[in-house]
Amino acid sequence: MPIPLQNPKMSRNLIAFLIILIFLCMLVIGVLLGVPALANRQYGPPSPELGFSDQFQFSARLLWYGGLLTQPLDSHGSEQPFTIESGESVPSIAIRLEEVGIIRSAAAFRAYLIYTGLDTSIQAGDYLLSPAQSIIDIARKLQDATPEQITFVVLPGWRIEEIAVSLSTSGLNISLDEFLTAARSAPPGLDFLPASASTEGFLYPDTYILPRDTTAEELVREFLRNFSLHLTGDLREGFARQGLDVYQAVTLASIVQREAVVPEERAQIASVFFNRLRADVKLDTDPSVQYALGFNTIQNTWWTNPLSAADLQIDSPYNTYLYPGLPPTPIANPSLSSLQAVAFPAETPYYYFRARCDGSGLHDFAVTFEEHLQNGCQ
Repeated sequence: MPIPLQNPKMSRNLIAFLIILIFLCMLVIGVLLGVPALANRQYGPPSPELGFSDQFQFSARLLWYGGLLTQPLDSHGSEQPFTIESGESVPSIAIRLEEVGIIRSAAAFRAYLIYTGLDTSIQAGDYLLSPAQSIIDIARKLQDATPEQITFVVLPGWRIEEIAVSLSTSGLNISLDEFLTAARSAPPGLDFLPASASTEGFLYPDTYILPRDTTAEELVREFLRNFSLHLTGDLREGFARQGLDVYQAVTLASIVQREAVVPEERAQIASVFFNRLRADVKLDTDPSVQYALGFNTIQNTWWTNPLSAADLQIDSPYNTYLYPGLPPTPIANPSLSSLQAVAFPAETPYYYFRARCDGSGLHDFAVTFEEHLQNGCQ
């Protein structure tokens, strides 16, 4: 019995269906492969931790968000502080960034973080962020909590070496030797510092906000610039009335700084030194000897205390027990109040002072050596 032939119309419909099915399959495959490839080209490779379905999902989201990722919220926006707490979730961070007006879309920010894998490496800390930055820029900035600026403090009475040692924990990329080299030779053009003299005494004690990439030379210039700003006409006139130029005045102020524990006594202590200088009496001041001795490895300090009888015999131009007048250079970096004490000293009859025995930091002052001896601790 002969086999009946299939309906030609049904065969054509079947073939058309198969062609459409194959086209749709190819279209789906193209979309599945093309979307991640396009996202890869525009936003970089996805996190290897994402499975294929997540890669496709977040690739599609990034392509949908488009300009939200690459265009800043406000190209003229200014920086503002933003703090990420330890353990804070990515959704919380994203929402807060949108709420404070740094980004336009928390959802777009979170999608980019998850796509790239940056959601697992955001660092807790303090940041300066700006709506002039794109979501991509901000996401990458949050991977490093290291601030672009650091706070550096110079304490009154520090000598150059103490400033240099503190650099190791400051966040500045300046070595001890680099700083000492820069600080021991003043830049030209300063009317208060002899050419090529050490900057000791002129590294103004203060709190400085500095770029992290500040060099040793730039740091020294910043200290000197700050000193220059505080060297007012009144100070200069005050130094001149005492018969001192600026360099001599800073030298004396550095001694006053090291001697005076209580700021209110600085003008009195300065008056003692002026009285002795005018009477051609040696200054007999311990800090100048401490400066000459240098670092004490046993006490782990630059300021040996107490001084021994042998210490007081060290043959150095800084030993004011042996040599009259001021030491050749400042011995530390004085504060503004110590500079003012030298410019405007108290008027007293005193030639001597010594620390009280009560640990208060105050001093007893005396006119004669006999009174000075009586002020000694019993």
